[in-house]
Amino acid sequence: MASTISSQVHATCSPSLSLNEEGVHHSIRIITPPATETQPESIDYTRRGQWLRAAVLGANDGLVSVASLMIGVGAVNQASKAMLVSGLAGLVAGACSMAIGEFVSVYAQYDIEVAQMKREEEVKGVEKTSEEERRRLPSPFQAAAASALAFGAGALLPLLAGGFVKPWGIRIAVVCAVTSLGLAGFGAAGALVGGASLRKSSIRVLVGGWMAMAVCYGVLRLFGLAFGTETASV
Repeated sequence: MASTISSQVHATCSPSLSLNEEGVHHSIRIITPPATETQPESIDYTRRGQWLRAAVLGANDGLVSVASLMIGVGAVNQASKAMLVSGLAGLVAGACSMAIGEFVSVYAQYDIEVAQMKREEEVKGVEKTSEEERRRLPSPFQAAAASALAFGAGALLPLLAGGFVKPWGIRIAVVCAVTSLGLAGFGAAGALVGGASLRKSSIRVLVGGWMAMAVCYGVLRLFGLAFGTETASV
């Protein structure tokens, strides 16, 4: 009497039945593993940090610095030319300062990372660092250029918006309004590119800019009242 032998072989999803020469039935069930779903390619936001940090910080610094400078000067001198010249001086000086400072800072970071790579090559006996690791090194020139251009772009907003408005009160209001819109926009742009919360980033940047402008206006206003340096609009 032939005995029936059941065996399971995991290979395909449909069962089949075969008969060998001795009349023994082998029940074969083939099971395929579930298909793996292709995961969407994730975005490495850290690789954007090099130019994103310089661009966002530069734009915010340019916007807040020049707007605060113009409002502060406007607190003691109501002439439109005084605010325009002060804003232009702040734009040029700030862009140069940001570029040089960012270049020196990032170059120091670059030297540290290159020195670390060389030490690892000596320890591991590797002749050359991988191209992927070298691409991750910070670029001082890229950071300096991005910082200077971003500072200039941010500084142009209050300068062009309020520098040519004659009435003093309207000029101050225009500078504050345009600066507020710019701060909210730069905060949202930075959050969007960096994958952070749009609302939190915009509010944080906006409140910080308001505080800077209020402090600058208040200090220079008190200074003008204390030393009698106020100048009427001409």
